[in-house]
Amino acid sequence: MKNKAFLTTSIPYVNAPPHIGYALEAVQTDTLARFYRQHRYQTYFLSGSDENAIKNVETAEKNGVTPQAWVDLNSEKFLELKKSLNLTFDQFIKTSSPKHHAGAQYFWKLCQEDIYKKKYTGLYCVGCENFYEAGEFADDICPLHNRKLEKVVEENYFFRLSKYQKELEEIIEKGTIQIFPENRRKETLQFVKKGLQDFSISRPKERTKGWGIPVPDDETQMIYVWFDALTNYITALDLKENGELFQEFWMTNDNKIHVIGKDIFKFHAIYWPTMLLSAKLPLPNKIFIHGFITSGGKKMSKSLGNVIDPFTAVEKYGTDAIRYYLLREIPALNDGDFSYSRLGELYNTDLANELGNLVSRVTTLGERDGLEIEIALLSSKYGELITRFEFNQVLEDIWNKIKGLNKQINDFAPWKKTAEERKVFLTQIILEINYLSQELRPFIPETAEKIFQATQGKIHKLPSLFPKIL
Repeated sequence: MKNKAFLTTSIPYVNAPPHIGYALEAVQTDTLARFYRQHRYQTYFLSGSDENAIKNVETAEKNGVTPQAWVDLNSEKFLELKKSLNLTFDQFIKTSSPKHHAGAQYFWKLCQEDIYKKKYTGLYCVGCENFYEAGEFADDICPLHNRKLEKVVEENYFFRLSKYQKELEEIIEKGTIQIFPENRRKETLQFVKKGLQDFSISRPKERTKGWGIPVPDDETQMIYVWFDALTNYITALDLKENGELFQEFWMTNDNKIHVIGKDIFKFHAIYWPTMLLSAKLPLPNKIFIHGFITSGGKKMSKSLGNVIDPFTAVEKYGTDAIRYYLLREIPALNDGDFSYSRLGELYNTDLANELGNLVSRVTTLGERDGLEIEIALLSSKYGELITRFEFNQVLEDIWNKIKGLNKQINDFAPWKKTAEERKVFLTQIILEINYLSQELRPFIPETAEKIFQATQGKIHKLPSLFPKIL
């Protein structure tokens, strides 16, 4: 099997349970993985949790538990999304695991010639786990975390990011790494052209309170959480052991795709490629940068009380309804809004009325008439859109076809026709519904499989797929 795909989500901080924003990324990546598997690609889908952050230490202390107990508790909640959202990742890597610790230290040594130690004074945001320049934010307050930047004076290890200025420019300009959407590619290139500065890649052990991964041969320093976390994409594949997964999906694979949020583009599109260049390892091929989800038109925050819990949403509306909303309603390449009122509207119109009623009425007639239909497995018509991450465009087109099929049935009125007239008509309609179910498999897999099974071979009536919710 020559075609391969390696797909990764970002690994979120686990200082709190997951919200709907991470569910979006997980579902988007899962849709890609399912698409590739459906088309016989050898596919590996990786997810995980970022556990070595200072903010996890802070939150654990506030809750009166150890950092390990705290990250284990919340990592388990992220793992539970696999069942709740019907995700198909092959591995969930925890960065507090011995496997990752050993791999991250091994990667550090691969970059050794570009690492040096010096004293440094800078402004630091614990929420971002990142240093910023003076005046970069108004009043030196991080806009993402509404938190005053802390002045930090330390002696840390640094990575020679500046060394890779020209090489990274060429990589982005030539599309060696494809960055989606185009405006993010331009933003990344603009950032690089302003000039890359070496960045700190360690923290004193006392500031991290001993939590994290020690720097090789210097246990007074801990590896900076981003330098450690980014390596998860290859430590999970057994980098240190030069394992089979590493060879198969990183070293000899030209379809390595990272799916991330726009707030961490700098780490993935700038830091990570240069780290790989330093380690003399292959680069990723695509970085898909999705937008944020707002809630009721506002940024989600606990203080506003508008954080959406994906488990609660799934419990009320079902897994495929939530997957459909995230993939159809949230523009793949821009920000989008989540509201229960809009979810209820889409559930009742798109899923219950248009798709559900179409399948129910056609399979009812098909069963009554004793239809039997042989089905061929199809290649997707939407491959280009899906691999460009334009999931909402695919679903919009499919739903236009569903509306068209409903209109054809109403216009033809099969219940008024002879058995032979009805058979010819229903056979064609059922074939089209079956083909649409195959296109829908990556998006709403459970529903798509029910439709596929009901509309091939001996046709059988399919009960309501989406009972109406008031």
